Amino acid sequence: MTPADTMISVEATPPASRGNDLAFAFVATLVMVAVSALGGFRDLTDAGGDNDSLLRLVEVRDMLAGQGWFDLHQYRMGVEGGFVMHWSRLVDAPLAAIVFMASALTGSVAMAETIAEVLWPALLFCLALLFIIRAARSFAGAAAVLPSVVIGAAALHFIGIFSPGSLDHHNVQLTLTVACLSLLLEATVRRWAALLAGLCAALTLAVGMETAPYVATIGACVALLFVADPGGERRIARDFGLGFAGVSGLVFVTTVAPSAWGQPQCDAFSTVQFVVAAFAGCGLAAVASLGVANATMGRRLTALGLLALALAAVMVLLFPQCLAAPYAELDPRLGQIWLGHIQEAQSIIQLASSDPGMVVARFATPAVAIMLMALRLGRGGWRRQDSLVGALLVVAFLVSAWEVRGSTFSIALAVIPLCAWIAKWRQRAEASPSRSAVLRMAAAWLISVNAIWAGAAGAASGAFETGAAGKEPDTDALCHAKPSFAALGHLPATTVLSISNLGSPILAFTSHRALAGLYHRNVAGNLLALDALLGSATDAKTILESHHVGLVALCRGNPESRLFAARAPDGFLGGLMRGDVPDWLEPVAETRGAPLELYRVKVSG
Repeated sequence: MTPADTMISVEATPPASRGNDLAFAFVATLVMVAVSALGGFRDLTDAGGDNDSLLRLVEVRDMLAGQGWFDLHQYRMGVEGGFVMHWSRLVDAPLAAIVFMASALTGSVAMAETIAEVLWPALLFCLALLFIIRAARSFAGAAAVLPSVVIGAAALHFIGIFSPGSLDHHNVQLTLTVACLSLLLEATVRRWAALLAGLCAALTLAVGMETAPYVATIGACVALLFVADPGGERRIARDFGLGFAGVSGLVFVTTVAPSAWGQPQCDAFSTVQFVVAAFAGCGLAAVASLGVANATMGRRLTALGLLALALAAVMVLLFPQCLAAPYAELDPRLGQIWLGHIQEAQSIIQLASSDPGMVVARFATPAVAIMLMALRLGRGGWRRQDSLVGALLVVAFLVSAWEVRGSTFSIALAVIPLCAWIAKWRQRAEASPSRSAVLRMAAAWLISVNAIWAGAAGAASGAFETGAAGKEPDTDALCHAKPSFAALGHLPATTVLSISNLGSPILAFTSHRALAGLYHRNVAGNLLALDALLGSATDAKTILESHHVGLVALCRGNPESRLFAARAPDGFLGGLMRGDVPDWLEPVAETRGAPLELYRVKVSG
């Protein structure tokens, strides 16, 4: 018997009551929060290198302090005047609301921020798990609910974007994407599901352009399902298109300043995304609504083909710059030295050479899920649910093979076919109890859990390591934890030169400015920092004096520091790593031997 035989083959009709789904998701969320609480909510004081969550908190603070809704400048990073961030206020707004209300209730802004750091990711975890459960129910029936709760919760916990303190937008995007899929799976039996799915698709695109491949895949699936089955899919295609176009327009007018309506941006929601979304959504709704365009399969294919050509023409003629690679305009030096060493931006090939265990942990369960879908396709009996889940899963896997950050989506989406696999073996074990059936069911459970693959890969890697690794020091060697920045926070505010990994923590934990940060729009600041750190001490002095830099921060244990020192051993940073301090720097005495060493820049004259 093939693994494909273990997939549920019944049509998934939503049951009369789904109240238990929310209860399951809520209980799993409480367990996740309780586990974090037992560990002392370590992530709240040690971000573990999550620069984006720290900078998101800084943005929320700035907005609550009076920075304008349309003003996305990060004034405390980069050269004087800062730079414009590409993030969406759609994420800042609910976080700011939580902080505002919690501070009014508690009388403490610090306590309010802690509440937001725990409550927001927990809420998103609960919603994401709820929609995974509902998608699994629609895909494979009630028997898949229990596996979806266990495997889904384990997967969401494993990918790490729902941990307390995770304020980055990727958890929002994943939640909205899974919600869109779940609603489309239910759209044949729920009147407003397709409209809400279009809303979710528009919102996830507005939050960040990383989800463009998933939104495009969902839209293409809706259109092709309509071509194949106009009777059952006409309303779904129309409502999805209207929801997608309508919400895109609403997001455009509420999050983009009128003065910027004519300024196309490829990395943020702007006139580019609005025009394409409005054209695509309205076009799909029109084709689905007009009998002259959808009377036959040939007409439907022709009409949708012309719509696709029109969309391509809009991009080529009006926004050709957005057809280039995401970081095509980034300075080559930053691309080579900076982006080339960010793990989440690496391809599966790069990751396999540097961390093969991570490849297993990130790609094993999605690969198994794709295999199950492929075997089902080979056996026949393909359903609309299979088209939606299979297409989105394959695209997510391809995105993750290009950039490993996409694995957060492929791991979560893989839960749905994996739960169908487990559900079938559970049913067989219950119907015909035998040792063989129980063992196969147990194997399906184990194979579907990411943490097991990660543990096995880690154990295998450890077995092949030569030499005993020394015990990790108690100090924060990577300078991720808040206490490492305490001394810096007590010094008068100025601009700090550091590696880019320390940019967001400097802003979040102190009142200083940071010259460098892990953001592709901070080109000028990152290039200056690069020139200062890799250049000679004399070059560094000139840069620091001309840009009023008052402090230099050194974290010896951070991989970025070691990378720069190895690349330019005779450079300014390389000298500091060896203990060669130029005479124009003064060590801050209390930070000697600390994870984060500080040096004052002496004022000339």
